[in-house]
Amino acid sequence: MTLTNIADTIKLADGHEIPGFGFGTYLISDQESMDTTIKAAWDEGYRLFDTAMLYRNEDILGETLHRLEIPRQELYLTSKVAEEVQGYDQTLKSVEGSLKRLQTDYLDLLLIHWPVREHFFDTWRAFEQLRADGKVKSIGVSNYTAAHLDLLATKAKEMPVVDQVEYHPYLNQLALLDYNKQHNIVTEAWSPLGRRAVLGDPMIAKIGKHHDKSVAQVILRWELQHGILPIPKSQHPERIVENTKVFDFTLDEDEMSTIDLLNKYQRTGNEPEIVYETGKQY
Repeated sequence: MTLTNIADTIKLADGHEIPGFGFGTYLISDQESMDTTIKAAWDEGYRLFDTAMLYRNEDILGETLHRLEIPRQELYLTSKVAEEVQGYDQTLKSVEGSLKRLQTDYLDLLLIHWPVREHFFDTWRAFEQLRADGKVKSIGVSNYTAAHLDLLATKAKEMPVVDQVEYHPYLNQLALLDYNKQHNIVTEAWSPLGRRAVLGDPMIAKIGKHHDKSVAQVILRWELQHGILPIPKSQHPERIVENTKVFDFTLDEDEMSTIDLLNKYQRTGNEPEIVYETGKQY
């Protein structure tokens, strides 16, 4: 499916619809910034908002959404279960905490943030139960490789409908993207702009000049044309708007291939290195 605007959705394997373009909230850590950022994003047409227990901002996001009086049915909320609260019982308990902090009765999408070996199957079993109980509509994973997904398939009753991974021109993970497409799993991109490392790429800048677009806009367009669901983040209103202006141009095959060849297997994200606060209850 080719998306034509920010309001378009993608049908997941479980039958639910997900917006084809989202907004990340990583590193938004105070109420005022969350209020202004989410309002700017909402006004621009974003409907998918992505958070996580690990980000420690579910409570302020929940308060922002309450203050803005956004109808719950018009909102698509994603959160993720952190490593330290995985396992069957702990996962069930931790999600109750997320729902309370986000001031909602359900999540549209729940992801396992990072695979944890000792709780690998039990955490997913809890996810299946949460979906059966109506606490979450769709279940997926984050930072899972094809090997992780193959292993999960040996015991899962239902498979993830989303795999959220770091994805940008310097880490394009085309093999994983192909695997996910073959198994009807939507690939979401966190850090879709590759942070500063990719934004300074001269080849992408040259392509952008041809289309009168910024490097960020070219990267997001490249991801959309690959069938990826990007979730860019920004606290700057002008960039929040700029990132949505990617539906009025198309990259040709040569331009797509040129960007594909920029892959350096370079990880620019630092989420795995975040240290948990001790004693924090979920």
